[in-house]
Amino acid sequence: MNNDFPNAPQPHGQAARATPNPAPAAEGTAGNKGARAFQPATFADKNVRAPFPVAMASGISHQLSTSLPAWLRALYPFEPRAHTTPRGARMSYLDEGPRDTTEAVLMLHGNPTWSFFYRDLIRDLAPAHRCIAPDHIGMGLSEKPENYPYTLATRIADIEALVDALGLTRIHLVVHDWGGAIGFGLATRRPGLVGRIAIMNTAAFPDTHIPGRIALCRGGRLGKFIVRGLNGFAGPATWMAMHRRRLTRDEKRGYLYPYRSWANRVAVHQFVRDIPLEIDHPSRPVLEDIEEKLPLLAGPEHPKLLIWGKRDFCFNKHFLKRWRKIYPDALIVRFKDAGHYLLDDGGEEVRVRIATFLKTPQA
Repeated sequence: MNNDFPNAPQPHGQAARATPNPAPAAEGTAGNKGARAFQPATFADKNVRAPFPVAMASGISHQLSTSLPAWLRALYPFEPRAHTTPRGARMSYLDEGPRDTTEAVLMLHGNPTWSFFYRDLIRDLAPAHRCIAPDHIGMGLSEKPENYPYTLATRIADIEALVDALGLTRIHLVVHDWGGAIGFGLATRRPGLVGRIAIMNTAAFPDTHIPGRIALCRGGRLGKFIVRGLNGFAGPATWMAMHRRRLTRDEKRGYLYPYRSWANRVAVHQFVRDIPLEIDHPSRPVLEDIEEKLPLLAGPEHPKLLIWGKRDFCFNKHFLKRWRKIYPDALIVRFKDAGHYLLDDGGEEVRVRIATFLKTPQA
């Protein structure tokens, strides 16, 4: 199957969503003790617990009362809701679009992003699709406990509990970065729940390919100081994950807004530590099990879109090749000059490809 239309016209979006530069050309082929909560804008950036409602039974979702600054709401004009995970942490999530359906697009972010990564895609899809975009525990607007089990297995269980609490009977996945392992962890556990899958610069299998600078952030006290003390993971990502253009000042501030203190960077560090490079790493068996079960999602019952930024410093062409071997029938769209933050760097054209994929009738 070929999907090669590099000269496709640019769709017309609202001015508020227009990217500062033209979208990059695409190539198409087939084949919590000590727990600290997020600090809202009305609080100084000190380790003071914010006044979020937390007295909730596990699995119950309701409106999350929080205050965001005007500049952030201009980019992220949503009303976060709250869900308590099975381990008792408060998870923030977005539930946008029609809610009279149990079918939804589930968008899973990685590290060090949050649901802010999906802001424009949600705007595009919400008129027709119910969109669920959680912030993993420790990330975004979710609670940031110091002693939470920040492991792949726990993150998968947290998302599964959210899906069940919302009563969803059909989900279409959009995954990026570590959201790939989390999303496929859920999907391989319950393949009958999953329909379409859009895969952006991610992996869901063990691998030893890792940039040296990320490996440095995994190690001991130095890695902890770099990530939590210097914000040396989330900070540099705002420019390293882009290639064709720079993030605007407010886009950069949006990505960094949840991670303004040592306490609030706990999960950014733990996400890096949870990369299971070593054979005896606690998350290794979980990831190996996911890899073993990936064939459960092969075939036309689960249409797949591999949409890839070729200028990704981390999830490079090596990972795309592995995906092509696993799912040779997946539709592949490459963006030759887009980086890791594909939805920002690729802009509207990337979002249109995902939207088109989600609404295309299944053969």
